[in-house]
Amino acid sequence: MNESEWKSMCRFGKKYDVFGLAILLAFQFLANGNLKAQQYDIRHSGAVGDGITDNTLFIQKAIDSCTITGGTVYIPQGTYLTGTLNLKSNVTLHLSVNAVLLGQPAAKFYPYQDSGLRFYGEDWAKQALIFCKNQKNVAIEGKGTIDGQGAAFVTTTLKKPDRYKNRPYLLWFAGCENVSVTGVQLRNSAFWMQHYLGCKKVRIDGISIWNHSNKNNDMMDIDGCRYVTISNITGDSDDDGITIKSTSPLVSEHIVISNCILSSHCSAIKFGTESVGGFRNIAISNCVIKPSAQTTTIYGKPAGISGLAMEVVDGGLMEHITVSNLVIDGAEVPLFLRLGNRARKYISTAEEPKPGIMRNISISDVVATGAGITGCSVSGITRAAVENVSLRNIRIEFAGGGVSSDITRKIEELEDLYPEGTMFGKLPAFGFFIRHVKGLSLSGISLSALTPELRPAFFMDDTRDFTITDLDTRQSGPVVQVRTSADGFVSGKSSGKSAVNFLQKDASSKNIKVRLD
Repeated sequence: MNESEWKSMCRFGKKYDVFGLAILLAFQFLANGNLKAQQYDIRHSGAVGDGITDNTLFIQKAIDSCTITGGTVYIPQGTYLTGTLNLKSNVTLHLSVNAVLLGQPAAKFYPYQDSGLRFYGEDWAKQALIFCKNQKNVAIEGKGTIDGQGAAFVTTTLKKPDRYKNRPYLLWFAGCENVSVTGVQLRNSAFWMQHYLGCKKVRIDGISIWNHSNKNNDMMDIDGCRYVTISNITGDSDDDGITIKSTSPLVSEHIVISNCILSSHCSAIKFGTESVGGFRNIAISNCVIKPSAQTTTIYGKPAGISGLAMEVVDGGLMEHITVSNLVIDGAEVPLFLRLGNRARKYISTAEEPKPGIMRNISISDVVATGAGITGCSVSGITRAAVENVSLRNIRIEFAGGGVSSDITRKIEELEDLYPEGTMFGKLPAFGFFIRHVKGLSLSGISLSALTPELRPAFFMDDTRDFTITDLDTRQSGPVVQVRTSADGFVSGKSSGKSAVNFLQKDASSKNIKVRLD
């Protein structure tokens, strides 16, 4: 406001009372960026950290004040009981050391929310401890704890979708931009720990997660988001770990995951199961996957079902994915890639999805120990092959114990089933079962078994244009078994086997060559 505008306003001062003038000036300063970001201590709004007082209105008051100026809502040492909080633009929620934001232990404290986006799950996933919709420049930070008291939300039915209802997320961001969650400890959600839906520019860094209090206790779900970095996470969950989803036509893309230590009773790093829009341009590196510290399970296995699970079953596209430098300890199935056709609609009025696309995937430098008897797999379906997959420098130690009858066991297609690393049962290869794949490169693969193994290391079925080079594996039977496949080249250490005994193929397989060192 310049001098002439001020004089003009004073000249007509009768039209403005003092309060109205103050409001006008406040908005003028805000528009000009002259209000400095401020800190709002929740105690000044009336909050009490005794673990008993309901602080929902007090904390929300601080957030509402903070969004006007921008700044920080400060949560000091203490235990602050609360129901749903609505995080707003330009607000950083800072939890100090020994501060606990404690979720109320009853559904009535969590009103239903509308994400503004149509997605699979919208009919029952409606609640959260911290909810943020269509906001910008929001953050949660600090060394404190957010605890959802998830065990208090008891499910009394197995019926879908009723069994999912009235169990709030801990964190739910929908349609937001510039989201940052750093440093904090997240504990005991009643449902997924955190759901990022249709967000842009998300940073999750240095947080610690423990989620073993209820069913569907995912560690985190990145869903239809773009420009996401996830790093330095230490997490342990009963259900899936770092999970990339696509529950709507929005694609999850431009995502980097690095330097994490993860444990899950199900899949530690997972794409899917929902894949409506799909996954594109994602890099994962330098992660350790280890057995959970929680030995009792709600779902899955104590040391995990899968280390890395990549699944496209509800249509959608998966392409341009790189995974490197993984250490996997204890998971039954270290690597599981599945293109199926469950074809589930994301909303009732949507068209039934066509089979998806899975292509251009590179996995390298993986060391896995403690794997079970099942075996790894890369599998498409008859009408939709997995395309252009590279596995390089892979070393896996399996339990072993397969018998010759496992080789001839019929593996059903199961194209419409929920995808899981153990879905086919014990596979006809102790290492890798490859079916309905076009364009496959395996190099520098070293496989071993702790007990005698009569299955081959690799079983190829309906696979085209493949190379398997620089193999190092030992078992009494053939190393590679090929059925109904074409245009392949296999080389490796002979381990005293002739070419005929190293690779066995059926009469329908054509142009399969072998070279032994």
